[in-house]
Amino acid sequence: MKVILLSDIERVGTRGTVVTVKRGYARNYLFPRKLGLEATKAQIAQLESIKKQLASKDAKITKRLTDFADRLGLVSVKTTIKMGQEGAFGSITNADIAALLAAEGHEIDKRSIVIAEPIKGPGVYDITVKLGHEVSATVKLWVAEEPA
Repeated sequence: MKVILLSDIERVGTRGTVVTVKRGYARNYLFPRKLGLEATKAQIAQLESIKKQLASKDAKITKRLTDFADRLGLVSVKTTIKMGQEGAFGSITNADIAALLAAEGHEIDKRSIVIAEPIKGPGVYDITVKLGHEVSATVKLWVAEEPA
């Protein structure tokens, strides 16, 4: 029996695919739990139109995120860090960078900011910001030593 899956099911298939399963599995497991629909010609045609709509919507979102990533790539933020004799007092975190970007007018979630290693000294750092849909941007972070 051909079934359109409405959810990802391990060892069966992913959401939106048409799979062949045994009739009893479909009737007793997939249909009652609303994990699948019987694959009729009308259902398959409707699935294809929904896939086209989702693809166009996905392309628009990716384009918008790419444009935002291009603008964000031009941003450079500056901050200071307090240094002692044995090194820095603390470090600059992704929450600090999110606050700096918010001050520049770019609201970014702190969980989207990726820091390879803790920032514990003055210098210039490239910070990666993941925007979603496999789109990311790189922001320059200038860290200066705070005067005593």
